[in-house]
Amino acid sequence: MTLSPNNAEPRTPADQNAVADAVRQAAQNGTPVFLARRDHASHPIGPGVVLSLAALNHVIDHAADDMTITVEAGVTVGELQRRLAEKRQRLPVDVTDPDGTTVGAAVAKNAAGPRQYAFGSMRDYLLGFTAVDGLGRLFSAGGRVVKNAAGYNLCRLMAGSRGTLALLTQVTLMVRPMPESSVFFVCDVPDFQRGERLLADLARSPARPVAIEFVAGRPRHGDSMLGPVLAGNVGRLYVGFEGPANEIDWMVEQLRSAWSAAGATAPMLVPHDRADSLWAWLIDFQADRQFNVLPGQVMETAEKLLQSQPALALEAHAGNGVVRVDEGGVEREQESFASGVEATIAQAIKDRFDPKNIFPSAEN
Repeated sequence: MTLSPNNAEPRTPADQNAVADAVRQAAQNGTPVFLARRDHASHPIGPGVVLSLAALNHVIDHAADDMTITVEAGVTVGELQRRLAEKRQRLPVDVTDPDGTTVGAAVAKNAAGPRQYAFGSMRDYLLGFTAVDGLGRLFSAGGRVVKNAAGYNLCRLMAGSRGTLALLTQVTLMVRPMPESSVFFVCDVPDFQRGERLLADLARSPARPVAIEFVAGRPRHGDSMLGPVLAGNVGRLYVGFEGPANEIDWMVEQLRSAWSAAGATAPMLVPHDRADSLWAWLIDFQADRQFNVLPGQVMETAEKLLQSQPALALEAHAGNGVVRVDEGGVEREQESFASGVEATIAQAIKDRFDPKNIFPSAEN
């Protein structure tokens, strides 16, 4: 039966075998398969079979001593983090709307946020998975141990594939201990040239932050905790630290001294009991576009973007060279950067996993 993603209720397979059966039937009929989002909304393009993985919401195994956890793909990131917190552990990857985002979707998008500077993205924590390919066949890759170098690294291929190669049904993730303390050291940036110096001083500093965020442009809702950027400044720099409290205190003092010499404006400490709110605010930034540049080009890129579109809201993962902007509802056609040999290789991989092209190029 063909369902319309616009007005039909999604099917909710009871387990991964039922997911495979549904995909196999769709492949035989040449029908596209779409994944429903957590709110049961689905991709709006054309007719197809809509599947919800809401029933695949079980924790299979939490090997706390081995620092790994295996869950079904329909478990939300929020529920995963709560389960890990019981053992003072966490997945140190920032995901927008964790209670509305499944682990499978976070892996498919290779989710990352401010902590990417120190901890990387979902790709770096995916140890193994089970998935259904475009012919409805279940297959597995990787394993349940942190050191696993057997065969091709399909985990890195699957993370970031956005559901175009296969549907994830189960994943095994590496996890980390919760930090003792988490704080931010924050300053306003007088101008973009001074911002470059502040970032350069930070790179040379013995301080080892887990996040370096630069926020500028149109004011964002919810930053009342620190108030607006002071008049005459171009933005605000947020440096996050996590770890033992005594080590953080030492690193903050190192940075305070360097920033004082570099002319930072109004440096302030956001202590542990207030840091969670600031982490949530930074993670929650909704970007329309993303630019990947060298870390040394972040300030230059931000300046050019804001000169051309002063109404932008901008947040950059400055340590990684990732500049993200909210254009305030300006619609743009989807851009594709794959061309030539890269596009040929990508299509060849797609053909191996999904020969009938039933998994559209869409973000779940």
